[in-house]
Amino acid sequence: MAARPDRSALVSDDSLRLLSLVERAVTQRLDEALKAHGSGIDQWRILSLLVEQGGCPMNVVADHALLLAPKLSKLVDRMVSANLVLRRADEEDRRRVLILASPRGREALATWQAAAAEVQEQFREILGPDTAVLDDLLRRLAGGLTATTATTPAEPAPIADGR
Repeated sequence: MAARPDRSALVSDDSLRLLSLVERAVTQRLDEALKAHGSGIDQWRILSLLVEQGGCPMNVVADHALLLAPKLSKLVDRMVSANLVLRRADEEDRRRVLILASPRGREALATWQAAAAEVQEQFREILGPDTAVLDDLLRRLAGGLTATTATTPAEPAPIADGR
């Protein structure tokens, strides 16, 4: 007789699939909402960071926007051309370049934030009071995953029956 799969593994596999499904749906809805206002998710993430934090070096922007350096460079070039962001030398380290939101970028972000807020409101309608719980769980999961990727893999835990 074939061994039955572990129930916890099935739940875990289903959870991973559901996370992927939700991520795709969220990305699609957010992208559509932002595109209707002349933006994309990457531009929105970049300007959100720059308005919140002020000038940031490219590596910080890349981490926040979830982009690799070459793609970020091209996108920032386009955003500079569109007068959404500015490049300035860092006052503390003249070798380093900071990216800042321009006044036009700040105006654009206000519109994009309103579009993103509409998408967030859809989620609040679906989840109701569980929205805060989901936020907390996602922060814990992201923090835990980030912490584990920063450390070396641990030795496997011993099996409970002593094997």
